[in-house]
Amino acid sequence: MFTSASLVGRHIVLGLSGGVACYKAAELTRELARAGATVQVVMTEAASHFITRATMQALSGRPVFDSQWADQPPAGMAHIDLSRGADAILVAPASADFIAQLAQGRAGELLALLCLARPAARCPLLLAPAMNREMWAHPATQRNVAQVQADGATVLGPGSGSQACGEVGDGRMLEAAELRDALVAFFQPKHLLGRTVLVTAGPTFEAIDPVRGITNHSSGKMGFAIARAAAEAGARVTLVAGPVHLPTPAGVRRIDVTSAKQMYDTVLPLAPQHGVFVATAAVADWRPAHAQVQKIKKATSALSPQAAQPPTLELVENPDVLAAVSALPPGQRPWCVGFAAESENLAAHARAKLERKRVQLMVGNLGPATFGRDDNQLLLVDAAGDTPLPPADKLSLARQLVAEIAARLPAAASPVTPDSTTESPRTGAPQ
Repeated sequence: MFTSASLVGRHIVLGLSGGVACYKAAELTRELARAGATVQVVMTEAASHFITRATMQALSGRPVFDSQWADQPPAGMAHIDLSRGADAILVAPASADFIAQLAQGRAGELLALLCLARPAARCPLLLAPAMNREMWAHPATQRNVAQVQADGATVLGPGSGSQACGEVGDGRMLEAAELRDALVAFFQPKHLLGRTVLVTAGPTFEAIDPVRGITNHSSGKMGFAIARAAAEAGARVTLVAGPVHLPTPAGVRRIDVTSAKQMYDTVLPLAPQHGVFVATAAVADWRPAHAQVQKIKKATSALSPQAAQPPTLELVENPDVLAAVSALPPGQRPWCVGFAAESENLAAHARAKLERKRVQLMVGNLGPATFGRDDNQLLLVDAAGDTPLPPADKLSLARQLVAEIAARLPAAASPVTPDSTTESPRTGAPQ
């Protein structure tokens, strides 16, 4: 989920140092422009061996700068002029050699020169490393990366995977969409800096037999958007997700579950480790009392000559995840936000749920109007009254909701660092 207005009004200097990952800079330029940014490309001489100035000029719509000695408007000082008008400098790819130049304060080419000359207090520097896995792991590179971070640069990535040389490992430059989202996140207000947030998202699936079950239409998009928005706002986020097919937001720790009981068993131990709990998941209220070991057949066959009778399902109530977290003793209970997906009388049902579950904030929406969609509209219900959030894409709404949560949090709240070794019920692997 991506809102096209995320970088409107931002002017980005995109630097390219030498490396085969320069091919990704073409798509990155387009992604930044689609997000509303203006892009000024600055290339090193080495970068021009991998991608042409003509390509980058066509995609950015601006002349490309590659030398401090060429004629540069207005006073021949591109290393000053380019950085003064920028909201950020993003170097992608940032080669091992370029990072070494920055770590040592060397400025042999225009790109390094303008990074050195930028007004650091108002023009941040972001680096997207791209190099062979052995180069990335080399102690010299790691020292240089640590140094540029200590000097104020933000390092994005690298990713891991197959490399142009045929090897596999760390050192790949992040993809264009990942870098776009990282830049968007960088500019978001850090409303939740230092906080810890636990989010549930998606439906649950309650097995009837090995192939059938009880579930609902929740896509998980709203919960995943909230997890992303909380991470963008500076929080350390844990996302407990039901069975959905959505990518994990950057910087978010994800734990996959299937049933309501699994979600309950996962959330309850985690809740005391977090300062905020946002229960976005559409958790099934009921489950079959006894799931069948084999598929229930409906017709006669050679293996079952008797016509099957329609099964009668005995249902039992699932544990209430939100109510259980809200009932934790003081000192263990996070600040709780619930979701009420209704089909009618939204305000009344949301307020009744707020009072019944004793949570600080209830977020209401009309489920049939939003399930599976990329847009939504919300009604915030708390002790002070009702606050509508008008229709918007889910990520924009998630960012508004995060700001509303941050404004309501007690200033004295002290977040607890979550246990990084908790395992996924599905995979058994640390998340």
